[in-house]
Amino acid sequence: MQTLIDFDRAPVFAIPATADSGAAFVSEGMLIEGPQGWGEFSPALDASAPVLGRWLTASVEGGTVGWPDPVRGRIPVAVRVPAVDAAGAHRMVVESGCATADVVVGHGPLAQDIARVQAVRDAVGASGAVRCDAGGRWGVDDAVAAVSALDRAAGGLQYIEQPCATTEELAAVRRLVDVPVAVDESLRNSADPSAMDLTEAADVAVLSFGPMGGVRRALRIAEACGLPCVVTAEGGTSIALAGAVALAGALPELPYACALGTRMLFAGDVVAQGRWLIPRDGYLPVAPMPPGPDPELLDRFALTDPERLAWWRQRLADARTPG
Repeated sequence: MQTLIDFDRAPVFAIPATADSGAAFVSEGMLIEGPQGWGEFSPALDASAPVLGRWLTASVEGGTVGWPDPVRGRIPVAVRVPAVDAAGAHRMVVESGCATADVVVGHGPLAQDIARVQAVRDAVGASGAVRCDAGGRWGVDDAVAAVSALDRAAGGLQYIEQPCATTEELAAVRRLVDVPVAVDESLRNSADPSAMDLTEAADVAVLSFGPMGGVRRALRIAEACGLPCVVTAEGGTSIALAGAVALAGALPELPYACALGTRMLFAGDVVAQGRWLIPRDGYLPVAPMPPGPDPELLDRFALTDPERLAWWRQRLADARTPG
């Protein structure tokens, strides 16, 4: 472990999605080592300058000042169900052991979404919880029609996450449907999430560990918005997930299972298998600090393309540049 952060030698990783995840992409990012441990810097490709800066704060928080003390030792977890077919969705939920599922919708025909949601409901049973994440893909009219159909297919949705792109559209949908509305991308991508007025737009706030600047900043955003909160994570490794789990562990109240059942969507990890953050019986433990990477796995999943390496190092430099 080092006494100063060496940003110039931060390793860059690339982990492909599993073949059956329905995701044809690779999770890329950088690992930042601080005096007390590691963090992950993996902002979305289109992240704005403010979001880049908050991601950097999140990536060094656990390895420098550490995370706040938790108020719970474990957290309930929702399994992430990508835009796969109904059979694949059912299998993912059953294998996860989770009683709550986050179902991705809006990528294709509504009939496919309905079939996926019905399969997930069958997998979690009558006592489980099903909610959908549209990622802002619909307009207001399409959202209202889709939410009503998906609510029927699920036998009741816990909530619909980001049905439209803007808070004005979210407010319009919220007035027209009976399903609670959760805000995610509109909050995480805001220049100042703590200043947003979500009174009319949402019933639930989704807190994302990296884009919101780590545990402490996300806790302040939760207090400012005044809504029930659920936690999610960006990034493909257990190092990033550990920060999100720390946030969920520190929230004063946690009424929903957190959208952190994502580890098995990827073909590997940078930490040893014994430290993979995979839900057990629908829960994840809250750890006092992030796990460190395994050197052999760092080599296996190292990004080697020179142009991509240069792009990521420039990205980190941009995040370190004030303003």
